[in-house]
Amino acid sequence: MENNTAHEVRTGVEELIGNIRSVVSVDPVRLEHMVAAHIAGGHVLLADSHGVGKTSLARALAGSIVWDGHREAHGSNGRGGSRAVEMEDFNRVQCTVDLLPQDILGYYRMSGVAGDLVFNKGPMFSHFVLCDEINLLTPKTQGSFFQAMEEQEVTIEGSTYRLEDPFFIIATMNLRGSHLFPLPAPQLDRFMVQLSMGYPTEQNEQAIVAQHGRADGWQGFRPVVRAGELLRWKALVDEVYIDPDVIRYIVECVRATRDHAAVLVGASPRTGVKVSRMARALALIRGETYTTVDTVKEVLPAAVTHRLVMKNSAQDPRAIVDEVLETTVVEASRSRT
Repeated sequence: MENNTAHEVRTGVEELIGNIRSVVSVDPVRLEHMVAAHIAGGHVLLADSHGVGKTSLARALAGSIVWDGHREAHGSNGRGGSRAVEMEDFNRVQCTVDLLPQDILGYYRMSGVAGDLVFNKGPMFSHFVLCDEINLLTPKTQGSFFQAMEEQEVTIEGSTYRLEDPFFIIATMNLRGSHLFPLPAPQLDRFMVQLSMGYPTEQNEQAIVAQHGRADGWQGFRPVVRAGELLRWKALVDEVYIDPDVIRYIVECVRATRDHAAVLVGASPRTGVKVSRMARALALIRGETYTTVDTVKEVLPAAVTHRLVMKNSAQDPRAIVDEVLETTVVEASRSRT
């Protein structure tokens, strides 16, 4: 990849991040991680307390994209021959305990005297999907996300539909509350990163109250990046160089989680793939043409922590990842810094 290309990506991402931060108070590094996860082809889980801006962040990201001219109809290989479903730009799923899979994916209904089957699409047929408070869903309904997140397809009563790019799921998860259903390990494994916004500083909180204590807090907010640019950035991730020694370091860290005495189930080989793509995507949006061990170290906590199953559920898996980072030796020759 040429340096000019990487610089162009960095300029575009800086404009995107600046646009989001004009309406949402969020740490720029966390926002970089969120954008990188999307560029890497992954999905994001935002785990936080109520009221810190998780939903506003997802809205701002989706609202920063220019979708004009990008909508397409996509066919089905299922019943009745080819069917077409138009992707929406953005949809929000407000999760409740009584929500069913068909409320998210869609369903067939009979129409007219002849009883023709008509497909009513669900909010999953969107380029950006916000799944708000995902751990309020029952396990059965949580399962409706599995195929979409892993294969970018959904199958409904024998008909399979492709969810066309860009396709991005941002799920929010409350850390405390009643009627919460823990996400199973296979579900968590399908999120590239788990991030936390945290509480703002006192100064930033004053700015939030001043801006959003008015009805026109979002006035002037507008999309700044075209959907086609997102697709171009995603295609460039594979061109970011990653040295074999950096890959070796990723594998050593991943394998170290499996050998830890406090871990019941360590990170899978899939984890190393996700870390590699995430590190390359983060390097790309920062205008770099290669990734380093330092970048890997930066993304490991967000990309690995939620994939660990602890023997003692009360123990914080982040401490294990920090320990792995401290004890995994990196020779000076391995880091291309």
